Amino acid sequence: MSSWQRQLIDSVTAPAGLAERFGTDMSELDAVVQRYPMRITPYYLDLIEKPGDAIWRQCVPDRRELLPCQEDADPLAEERLSPVPLLVHRYPDRVLLLASGQCAVYCRFCTRKRKVGCAAMGVSDRHLDEAIDYVARTEQVRDVILSGGDPLLLEDDRLEHLLMRLRAIPHVEIIRIGSRVPVTLPQRITEELCAMLRRYHPLYLNTHFNHPRELTPQAFEACRRLADAGLPLGNQTVLLRGVNDTPAVMRQLVKGLLKMRVRPYYLHHMDLAAGTGHFRTRIETGLDIVAALRGPISGLAVPHYVIDSPGGKGKIPLLPEYLVKLGDTALLRTPSGEMIEFPNGEM
Repeated sequence: MSSWQRQLIDSVTAPAGLAERFGTDMSELDAVVQRYPMRITPYYLDLIEKPGDAIWRQCVPDRRELLPCQEDADPLAEERLSPVPLLVHRYPDRVLLLASGQCAVYCRFCTRKRKVGCAAMGVSDRHLDEAIDYVARTEQVRDVILSGGDPLLLEDDRLEHLLMRLRAIPHVEIIRIGSRVPVTLPQRITEELCAMLRRYHPLYLNTHFNHPRELTPQAFEACRRLADAGLPLGNQTVLLRGVNDTPAVMRQLVKGLLKMRVRPYYLHHMDLAAGTGHFRTRIETGLDIVAALRGPISGLAVPHYVIDSPGGKGKIPLLPEYLVKLGDTALLRTPSGEMIEFPNGEM
């Protein structure tokens, strides 16, 4: 048995396991876990320094997940935008293929927490066949994003079979993988996996580091292996209250990511998903963070701050107001706050 499989077997899946480790009464969380599953790998659990810290908040159930709310269980209308099971077709030229229903760690802020890790997220061969057949007959699809759950929890041979079938479709130009495994289960990124992945380029991978303490030597090695296999790496951070909602924490995170050859890609404002409201910040918080990043650090390190609009209407970029006034001359605000004029005209 491989080390990553042992990590999954030894994962904490009930609040009682946390009570033993941290010496706190977790019985009130049993009802939360009955509705939204829990799994924390030993590796990720070891990153927790104390109850309530930035790692704890991401993976330990919270009774606030069950509070009555106005949010939607499916805020991005993925079910409505699913022409066949396991596939979401929101944008004309790309689709999301939900290749796995499992994750190494069930993040408490997950947009798909309504079904990830539950029976509703079962991935059958028949449904995978239907999804791939849809891609094959829909010629405008040039980009397939593998998500889930986490597609890297598939065994190597099963993942390769999926990649092989997609790569055989002439109009599929790009395949992307969305995975939090480099963060929560870096042992999964084996040399054998990377040797297999390099056979299916152009292949991209976006991961999900949310806090500087996740940038461990093991995560660094996992990203090195993926990058050395030729996969361009991006990161999609979620803006989380009490986790990464300050400029100082975000600056440390994005600078550390670049050292790991991972480019910050998106900073996502929290989706309006049921059971996640306690993570949500004000939009001004995200704008202030982006404004604090621009200028003092490399543009390579500044992610796009976006809101994924409710109802599956697409991502909306959010930017600090640098253009103050526009006429024959543009009045601009520099990252340091200085006002300058710039001529607006043609020769």
